[in-house]
Amino acid sequence: MEITSFQSYLIILFVVLVIISVFVFRQFLRTRKEELNLVKFEQKGLDSLTQASELYEFGSIQIKKRLYPEAIKTFLRAIEYYENEPNEAKAIIENALGFSYAAQNEFKNSVKHYNSAIKFLPEYTVALNNLASSQQRLLEYDLAYATYKKVLGIDPNNKTAIKKSKELEKRNNYTPYKGVKDKGF
Repeated sequence: MEITSFQSYLIILFVVLVIISVFVFRQFLRTRKEELNLVKFEQKGLDSLTQASELYEFGSIQIKKRLYPEAIKTFLRAIEYYENEPNEAKAIIENALGFSYAAQNEFKNSVKHYNSAIKFLPEYTVALNNLASSQQRLLEYDLAYATYKKVLGIDPNNKTAIKKSKELEKRNNYTPYKGVKDKGF
């Protein structure tokens, strides 16, 4: 039996639709799981959560849902309970809190928490990149450039640090045009 071009077109279309359906269904299940976890944590209430890991999970879901003010409250509460956690967990919580502040354009607070994360884990490149980004937003270009260079010292292939440090180099080497002043309008 010979397959015509129309039949092959239909087969290809069917396969593409099946693949797309699988991806959409997986995304639906992932979103549904996050929604159920969010509801579970909200039903428990923030006051009943007393473990830093639970609070971090709740705050992470809030960040994914772009509920930044609520995430800030959750991460601040997680900080109250993280004294027995390893330094890596403390750094992750501080970084997430800094990210939540940065998303609210509170860059001074974000810098404070990124620095705390770096104190707990000095070679935490994600926190260093986030710190440099906040420093840029505060117009502290020299500090941001130095922070990106520090990231490159830890991870020479870090794409974010490479891209941003090149942008800052171009910005710092900028000189305005000093041609004839009477040209133009």
